[in-house]
This record gives sequence, structure tokens and C-alpha cells, in this order.
Amino acid sequence: MRIGPIELAAPVVLAPMAGVTNAPFRALCRRFGPGLLYVNEMVMATALVWGNAKTERMVSFAPGEQPRSLQLYGSNPAMLGAAISRLGDGGRVDHVDLNFGCPAAKVTRRGGGAAVPAKPRLLAALLRAAVRAAEPYGIPVTAKFRIGLFDTMPTHVQTGRIAAEEGLAAIALHARTAEQHYAGRAAWPAIGELKAAVQGIPVLGNGDIWEAADARAMMAETGCDGVVIGRGCLGRPWLFGQLIEALAGRPVGPAPVLGEVRLVMAEHGRLLADHLGENLAMRDFRKHAAWYLTGYPVGGDIRRRLAMVSSLAELDDLLAELDPRLGLVPGGQRIRRGHTNGPIRVALPDGYLDRLDDDVAPDDGDLVVLSGG
Repeated sequence: MRIGPIELAAPVVLAPMAGVTNAPFRALCRRFGPGLLYVNEMVMATALVWGNAKTERMVSFAPGEQPRSLQLYGSNPAMLGAAISRLGDGGRVDHVDLNFGCPAAKVTRRGGGAAVPAKPRLLAALLRAAVRAAEPYGIPVTAKFRIGLFDTMPTHVQTGRIAAEEGLAAIALHARTAEQHYAGRAAWPAIGELKAAVQGIPVLGNGDIWEAADARAMMAETGCDGVVIGRGCLGRPWLFGQLIEALAGRPVGPAPVLGEVRLVMAEHGRLLADHLGENLAMRDFRKHAAWYLTGYPVGGDIRRRLAMVSSLAELDDLLAELDPRLGLVPGGQRIRRGHTNGPIRVALPDGYLDRLDDDVAPDDGDLVVLSGG
């Protein structure tokens, strides 16, 4: 599959996840699955334009990382275009993805993320500004969105058609509503509906891909051109290698035993320490430790101690206590990781749904500190 000039070894994309898909995690995923598209964390266009320090730290790539992919969010076309121009002027990215699916209250209550597709004129203005800003640099622009805000208000087909009309290189659908959040099952038929309605650009599906066989099943059921992997890879960067094998029609090997997992955990900890410094790295690694051990019968004591790890030396000592022969319990690969909560009350600006035909951008200039998602 191609996304603009970018050719992928398999039609697989890492979903941007706040606090997760930083340079160390992407490096691990790339080692297992070379040649795929690994997207950085979501950052706020306004913060990028105004030079927010937190955002500058987040917009970082490892030496030699290719392609350099970044997700932006915003609800102001001028700011979004300016952010992409800034990235292009600095030669900092090879691909930009736009977030129209984030259900976080801090984003939607200002009219961003999953709130944008409810207003098709504003959506079109944002996409147009992004594509025009990216074009001089040869940067392909894609977008990720949800079925809609609510079950009673689906917008995915309209969003996909607008994206194709405005020149996007590809689109991806997380087959849940914003209200659903991360609960329940993803509605794969909505991906098929989008694929049937949108011509000329690749359509990717996202939601409930926990193992490589799920990707093949989604593509067969919906006709989509590829998949986006989110929570399914938490604590499992080797999933990308398994996806390459499965989508090429080759056998997929068994889940790694704990001896292999602890080697990856140690590598991840060191990469994070190089990136963040040891103290911050260990605080960040604690959530990853829980994900790595999901499905392995290691007992509660070691899990609790890893949830408080504070140094690389301590991490090495704790990992040495793990029995390297232990395998994944039956069905362990399908245990859900990350967010599972929902449904939620969707936070929106006052009166946001009263005028869906306007293209007035909400003022997010006072929220430049919100660079994550």
C-alpha cells in the first residue's frame, strides 16, 4: 500500500497514542516490523505554531527514522495550515495525520478531535488548509476519525467523502463512536460502509485487532485496504512482525515466552532512559510493564513491584526474577489493554450542535498547553 510517496511493506499503521508512541516505542515496533508506518503522539497545532516547549519535546524522531510521521489536531484552519508549514520548512516530517477521532473531554469541549466531523464545512476547511500547506513539501496528509459523536449521529461516510474531495492520501476509521469511547465491540460493518462509499484513496480500519488473524479478518469482512493498530500492540511490539507475516499469507509464530518478553522489556527501559532520563523513564515504563505481563501467569507480587520500579538496576533485578519458560495463558493475547471505559458523556462547546452548517473555528488559542491527546 502507498500513502502518497510512502510505500509500506504491509498495509499496517501504528495508531498515535498519547504517552505511548514516542520514539523509543516506535523504535521497538520498527525492529519487529520494518517498513510500516509508525505515527508519533498527537500534538496540538496551535501549540506547535506558538512554540510550546512540551510540544517541541514530543515532536522528536530517532536518528534515521523513516518515514517521520506525526499526528496533529486542531479546529482552526489557519493554525493547522501554519503548523504544517512550520513542519515542512524545517524538513521535520514525511507524513502528517489529522486527528478527528479523539474523544478526550479536554479536546472535544473546545470543538476539536471527534467533534469536528459534526460540522462538515469546518471539516472541509481544515482538510483544505492542511493539504494546501503540505503540498509544496510533498507531505501526504491523512485523517483518522470515528463513526460519529453518537450512534444517532453517524458522520463517517460524509467525513470520508469530504476527505477524498479535499485531496487526502488515505483515511482511517476507528469503528466506534465518541460516546462509546473504548467500550464494547468495534462496529466493523461501518468500515465496509465507508470503503464502499469512498473511491480513489485507501481506507484503513481500526478497532479490536488483538492478534494478526484479526487484521486478515477485518480486511476480508470489510474490504478495507489496511489496518491501524492501537491498543492491541501495548506491551506487544512484536505484533507488527506477526502482522507482516499474516498479511503476506505466511504462518505466524507462537507468542513469545517470558524469557523473550523480558529481553524486550529491558531494551524498552533503556531506550526510554536515553530519551527521557532514567527517573522519568522508569515512571513512564511502569504502565508498559503491566502491559508486557498481561496474559503471563507471573503473580501479583512481581507486578506490584514492577509498578513501582524506579531505576534501571532495579528493573534488571526484577526481570531476572521472572521465569523465562512461562508462556502466555490460553487466550492471553486477546486480553484488552489500555482504555476499556465507556460509554461517556461527550463534552462539547455550549450550543455546538445547534448550528452544524457553520465553519466557525472555536478559539483554542488559550489552550496551547494541551499538546497531548
